Amino acid sequence: MSLFLFLGIGSIALFSFLAVATWSGERRREREAYYRSETIKKVAESQGAGNAGAMEILREEERIALRRRREGQKLGGLITIAVGISMMVFLRSMTRHDPEPAYLVGLIPLLIGVALLVYAYVLAPKE
Repeated sequence: MSLFLFLGIGSIALFSFLAVATWSGERRREREAYYRSETIKKVAESQGAGNAGAMEILREEERIALRRRREGQKLGGLITIAVGISMMVFLRSMTRHDPEPAYLVGLIPLLIGVALLVYAYVLAPKE
């Protein structure tokens, strides 16, 4: 009985913490987006080269976001390749005397990682 009570209170505390952490993170992102848009608006409203500066700021932010997305895909591809290889090694050692090749299940994450890397290096839009 006390174990269930402990697990119940622990799960309520965990999910309450996750809700508050998510809410505060979203508020921070909202404030950052607001301040960024206000800054760009002020630069664009300024006289002279302000419009060109605002457009350059927007283009640079877009380039940075694209670069981060591509780097994330490369990292995700490398991680899934590593998971696939380690899964194949683990399943091969577990089923050494089994005639069925169960270790080939590790090809699934391995090929997903290869697909992510091929997309990131070959097919993704360039800057």
